[in-house]
Amino acid sequence: MNHNQEALTARAAPILFVLLWSTGFIGTKYVVNNADPLTYLAIRMAIVVGLMAIIAAIARPKWPDRAGIAHSAVAGILVHGFYLGGTAIAIAHSIPAGLSALIPGLQPILTSTIANRWLGEKVTPVQWAGLVLGLGGVVLILHNRPMTGEAGLGWLASVVSLISITLGTLYQRRYCNHIDWRAGNLVQYLSVTIFFAIGAFLFEDRVVHWTREFVLALAWLAVALSIGSIGLLYWLIRHAAATSVASLFYLVPAVTALMAYLLFGEKLDAIAIAGMALCAAAVFVVNRRS
Repeated sequence: MNHNQEALTARAAPILFVLLWSTGFIGTKYVVNNADPLTYLAIRMAIVVGLMAIIAAIARPKWPDRAGIAHSAVAGILVHGFYLGGTAIAIAHSIPAGLSALIPGLQPILTSTIANRWLGEKVTPVQWAGLVLGLGGVVLILHNRPMTGEAGLGWLASVVSLISITLGTLYQRRYCNHIDWRAGNLVQYLSVTIFFAIGAFLFEDRVVHWTREFVLALAWLAVALSIGSIGLLYWLIRHAAATSVASLFYLVPAVTALMAYLLFGEKLDAIAIAGMALCAAAVFVVNRRS
């Protein structure tokens, strides 16, 4: 890859990642209307395992050693298991798709705090100011939303998503960066398929309605999200500081809220739009020196 191609990829990857990642909340809204959340995720991950096995068979990547396999499994449970499980359960418990992206949208603050200590990455005062600015934007988008009752269980699942995606991306950066993405992802998805299958058999009735809506959304989530957006996320983790990558998650609630407004008629008012503008400004501030 020449310098021009690398520069184009560096500019396009964050934009494409945010767009794809945001569609995950929209797609989940469709699938949980037709299936139990952990059951749907077990099916999705089994499909992805099949696709990744084909990719690995063609590419014949170098396989990680036992330690690498163990690290990949842990990263998979964090990045895919608890994060996707928490998101799906949140939406299944009546958290609107636009709002289910909000608590994970707080990830940049938590990531930067941990990265500053665990990975030794320096977060500058300007970047901290940008992170706080983004936090303010997320709060504005979150204003006047229900937080109790069934929604309370959904918010709890969203908190689990926040913690797991934060720890998962940092774990991936520290322990899995040297592992070929094709072999590593296959191990991750195989591990999380078993994780979701056990959860579905323990806690759900495993109901699935194979409607056209479910099949199309499932196909999109398996290919565009589990392979496309995760591939972009891991590429960004390899090529940028943890704080810069995490700041992109400030844009996800805004993009998801816009999509949910257009597709589902979810609430979007002037205050929320102002919050989106703050989130965009925050990402610019955090990444402007990069």
